[in-house]
Amino acid sequence: MMSATPKLNQLTPVLVVDAVEPCLRFWTDRFGFTVENEVPGPDGKLIFASVKKGSIEVMYQTRASVVTETPSAAPELAGHSITLFIAVENFDDVEKALAGAPVVKPRHQTFYGSTEIYVREPGGNIVGFAQFG
Repeated sequence: MMSATPKLNQLTPVLVVDAVEPCLRFWTDRFGFTVENEVPGPDGKLIFASVKKGSIEVMYQTRASVVTETPSAAPELAGHSITLFIAVENFDDVEKALAGAPVVKPRHQTFYGSTEIYVREPGGNIVGFAQFG
């Protein structure tokens, strides 16, 4: 007898970065996200924080704090990357908000009918924005 498929309610990425603060500013300054949680380390710098706008939430944690909590995780953090993909309503507004962000792949049309741009946020992760139709 097969068991029921588990219901998944939400996906919230936790991006492991060197410094949390610049990553928060990427979202708050450009897109109006609000900071939801902040956890400072002993030196006063953030070791964890999250930003949220509507149904989109992104969490950040420093590499150093992950390794402090779980030293065996250090090798697992090397060489990993993630790309966030966000569908948007108005591409031109998003492109203006991204002015000055390091572009990984400039504005382009895809074979599947979207206009997209990919940038690198301050933590080194790639964020893609797409408008369909």
